[in-house]
Order: sequence, then structure tokens, then C-alpha cells
Amino acid sequence: MTKMLTDARAIRIKGRSFLAVVLAPDLPFDDWLVRLDDLAARSAGFFLGRPVVLDVTDLPIDRAQLKELIAELAGRSVNIMGIEGGRPSILGPGMPPALKGGRPVSDDAVAKEPLIELHNSEQKPSVPEVRPTLQSIVIRDPVRSGQSVIFPEGDVTIIGSVASGAEIIAGGSIHIYGTLRGRAMAGSLGNASARIFCRKLEAELLAIDGIYKMADDMAPGLRGHSVQLWLEGDSIMAEKLI
Repeated sequence: MTKMLTDARAIRIKGRSFLAVVLAPDLPFDDWLVRLDDLAARSAGFFLGRPVVLDVTDLPIDRAQLKELIAELAGRSVNIMGIEGGRPSILGPGMPPALKGGRPVSDDAVAKEPLIELHNSEQKPSVPEVRPTLQSIVIRDPVRSGQSVIFPEGDVTIIGSVASGAEIIAGGSIHIYGTLRGRAMAGSLGNASARIFCRKLEAELLAIDGIYKMADDMAPGLRGHSVQLWLEGDSIMAEKLI
């Protein structure tokens, strides 16, 4: 006798991956939260509606400190969907679930989730070199406020401008043949060789391989000009394009 294994009442369970921002705090938390507030103030809405993972790997904290940090973030409308790298002793009921590992990779290539690291420049942890097989996409329309272009597989080219409140997230480099007023995050999966190119720089936030910088922190002479940006060590470098 053959038994039907599914029917109309079956519960469907699927696997699906999403791009999440990973916050990697450092001690003391009070100082780190000040830098987070500065980022949020100068890039309004950056965390709204965005899945956020809290990476506490190797942080010497206890459960009370972790709960207090989660509460501080919730008070800033940063809702944590999961905790990575937390020891079992600091996790407990009522906390976001523990997350492990992300996608499996080979020993000589470690892919990271998009990372906005808030730390002093000398504190960036070392990351194994990544040599992804890059692809590219071309967006022929302007990217309007509130829109996101997310392409972790490779380069993104925008034939037009990126409005304030919009964002581009690429696993490779970002090329914008117009004005960049929103946010641009290149090398989001751990590609330190990624670059950002734009015809006119008026950005809210720039990031390469997790190192971020607000555009108004750069040399005043760069604003309003064609610019390329790249990473040297823990610093974002920039120069005008002819």
C-alpha cells in the first residue's frame, strides 16, 4: 500500500539566506555606543528594517553585560536577530538565538557577511584573504531614496545617480556614473581590493571591506568631484579622477 507523504495541510519549511549587517562591538561598550550614535545620526535610517547580527566573538563579557548591550541597541531601534560567537554561559532565555558560521567555505577562503565595524582604526581584526569569483550587474536607472541594490556576488555599476537615503551593497567594486548621495558599501563579503568610483561625491556613508567612513570626514576638496576610493590597511584612501 502506498501512503501519500504530503497533503494540503502539510507545513512547508524552506531554507533561505538573507544579507545581514553584522555589528562587532568592542570594549568599553559606552565608547562604542557613542560611535554607533554618531554613525546613526549622520546616516539616518541606516538600521531601520535591516536584519542585524551581533558578533561578540572573544569579548570577555558576562550575561548581564550582553543583556544590557542588547537593551541599549533596542533603545536605538537596532533589533538583533541573532548572536554570533557567544559562549553558552552568556546566552539565556529571552535573548536572540545563537548563530553559527554562516555558509561553509574552504580552508583558504572565508566569506564574511556584510560588516559595519565600529572600532578604532588600529583594532580591526585580521581576516583571511578572499579571492571570490566576481560577476557584475548594471543598473540603468537612478537609485531612488529608500531603494537598495544588493549584489554580494560581484561588481555593481549604476548608470545614473544614487539618491540620499538609497544604498548600494556589492561584494566587489561599485561604479556610479552620476552623483553618489546615498550609501555605498563595497567588498561586503571580505574583499579588501574592492573600490568605489563615482562621478560626483556627496555620499552619506562609504565602506570597503567593513571599514566605514562618513563623506564629511574626508578632505573637503573631494566633495563634489569625481573620486575613486580604496582600502590601504585600515584606512579608506581617496583621490580625484581626472
